[in-house]
Amino acid sequence: MSEECCSQTQKSLKANCPVNGNKGKRVPTITLKSLLKPRALETLNPESNYFFCDSMDCSVVYFNQQGQTFLTDEVKVPVFQKDRGGQVPVCYCFNWTRDRILQEIQQTNHSTAESSIRTHIQAGRCGCEVNNPQGSCCLANVRKEVRDK
Repeated sequence: MSEECCSQTQKSLKANCPVNGNKGKRVPTITLKSLLKPRALETLNPESNYFFCDSMDCSVVYFNQQGQTFLTDEVKVPVFQKDRGGQVPVCYCFNWTRDRILQEIQQTNHSTAESSIRTHIQAGRCGCEVNNPQGSCCLANVRKEVRDK
């Protein structure tokens, strides 16, 4: 089984965030359908390709090539890449927050977050495409968070 749980094949489309110009990563429409608040969801164009803006200094979470944007306050959950808070999930499926990772490292001198998540991935339990605002696996974020502690 692949290391990453959400290795969905997406057409290689490119688009830049209309606010900061950074390259966005394409996300499945199901991600937006799952995570947008009702008012924002009412404006979703299901025929459009949407992209994720991971820039901390930009309030845009999703955008399309036509210039439509969805901001952080239009998403049901805090976005890891845009919110430095300790209770923000690093892993949205299994509730590994920054604080939980830090606490475990302080108590045991290491983190079991990645191995725990991998076990769940291998068991087919992850739902990143509907839980994680980036629409894909969190393992790279978890590794970075552990390394930075």
